[in-house]
Amino acid sequence: MFKSKGIYALVALLFVSLLVTACGKVKELPTEQVAGSVETRTIKHAMGASTIKGTPQRIVVLTNQGTESLLEIGIKPVGAVKSWIGEPWFDHIKDRMTGVEVLGDETQPNLELIASLKPDLILGTKVRQEKIYPQLSSIAPTVFTENLGDSMIENFQLYAQALNKEAQGKSIVDAYNQIIEQTKASLGEKTKQRISLARFQPGKVRVYYKNNFAGIVLKQLGFARPDAQNKDDFSADITKEQIDVLDGDVFFYFVSDRKGETEASKTMDEWLQSPLAQNLNVVKKQRTFSVNEPIWNTSGGIIAAKLLVQDIKTRFEKL
Repeated sequence: MFKSKGIYALVALLFVSLLVTACGKVKELPTEQVAGSVETRTIKHAMGASTIKGTPQRIVVLTNQGTESLLEIGIKPVGAVKSWIGEPWFDHIKDRMTGVEVLGDETQPNLELIASLKPDLILGTKVRQEKIYPQLSSIAPTVFTENLGDSMIENFQLYAQALNKEAQGKSIVDAYNQIIEQTKASLGEKTKQRISLARFQPGKVRVYYKNNFAGIVLKQLGFARPDAQNKDDFSADITKEQIDVLDGDVFFYFVSDRKGETEASKTMDEWLQSPLAQNLNVVKKQRTFSVNEPIWNTSGGIIAAKLLVQDIKTRFEKL
C-alpha cells in the first residue's frame, strides 16, 4: 500500500512539473500567437466587410481626415495622400508627418507605391476611391468610410475599430465631446448669433449650409444659422445677385488660394466691396472674418475640429 502511494505521488509530481513548464512556454508567446493562431476581426464598412488579422502596424491612409484620425490615436502612417494645402502637409500636422511617404492625392493615389509599402491595413473612403477598391483590397485589408465632411466622428470611430483601438478611440471622442460642452457653456447667449459661412474660389462663391465639416461643428456648439443657410445640405454655388444669403450676425469665410495664386482673393474683394455687399448687415457692422481654410474646411479631421472650436471661442470672446 505504501509503495503504491509513493508511485502515485511521483506521477502527480511529474504531471505538475510538466504543466508548469507548458504554462511557462505559453506565457512567452505573444497573445495573438497562442495555440499557433492569430486573432482576426471582421470590420463592416461602406464597401462590405474586411477581415483584419491582429493589430495592424503598417497603415496606409487615403484621406486627409483619416490622417488626422491616425495621428490623434498616436499612429504615424507609413504612407498618406498629400494634404489639399501644404508642401505636402497642412501646417497644423506637418511636424507629426516626418518620414511619411506621399501617395498622391485623395482622387488619384499611387497604387504601385501603396503596394511597395507592404501595408497590413488601408484606410480610405467610398466617395473618393470606390473605383479602385478591388485593387486596394488585393494589396491589404481595406476599410472605407461612406463619405467625408459631415461624418467626422463616425469615420473616426470606424477607423479606431479597424485599428483595434476602440477603447482609445472612445476616450478621444469623449474628450472631444467634453470640449464641445465646455465651449458651448462658456459661449452662453453668444450662440444665438446667426453664423454665416461661405467659400471664395476663383470666379466662384459657395455658401455652406449645415451638413459640412464646419457646419457640423457650429451645430454641435449650438450656433444659429441665417434662415437662408438653415438647410440640411452641404453647400451651393450662388450668383452675386444672391449675395443676401450670406447675411447674418457674423460672417466667416475661407479663401481658396493655393500657393502663389490670388484669383480666389480677387473674387472675395470683388464681392465684398460691391454695392450689393455694402447693404448686408454683417458688412455694415464689420463682422466679416476670413478664417483658415484647412482648419475650417479642407482637413475635416478631429485635430482640425478641436482647433476650429478653439478659434471660434477666441473670436467670440472678442465680439
